[in-house]
Amino acid sequence: MSTALVTDLTIFVLALLVGIEVIGKVPATLHTPLMSAANSIHGIVLAGALLIGLTAHNVVGYVLAFIAAFFAAANVVGGYVVTGRMLKMFRRKAQPAPAVPAGRSGAGGAAQSAGQSAAPSAAGAVAAPAVASANGHAAAAAPSQPDQQA
Repeated sequence: MSTALVTDLTIFVLALLVGIEVIGKVPATLHTPLMSAANSIHGIVLAGALLIGLTAHNVVGYVLAFIAAFFAAANVVGGYVVTGRMLKMFRRKAQPAPAVPAGRSGAGGAAQSAGQSAAPSAAGAVAAPAVASANGHAAAAAPSQPDQQA
């Protein structure tokens, strides 16, 4: 074994021990979000594996390059998969549009189909129209407060 290989393996083992120690200190509630994001951006590890493959001149180097490339690719793909699954948990479910009564016609039906209510609210004010949010879901605007007279 050459001195360079022993030095590289020593650095690798020390990096493993430091990584295990650092990850062990992260609370369980933060572990999955932090690691999924970190894994998905670690494409630099894949670049390092390809660099090892370019500079290898023997079978051991090629085997290490293949193993490094395989684990790096699995790390990147797994990070994106886990991050996608976590983001899917926080998506709002599509709510069906409220049904318009068949007997309604004229201005009241047109106002309801446009997302407005023709009937006054409990406070005596007309309800605010629905506003489309940034993600395309309809969200009701805050109702206006009637004037308080003493």
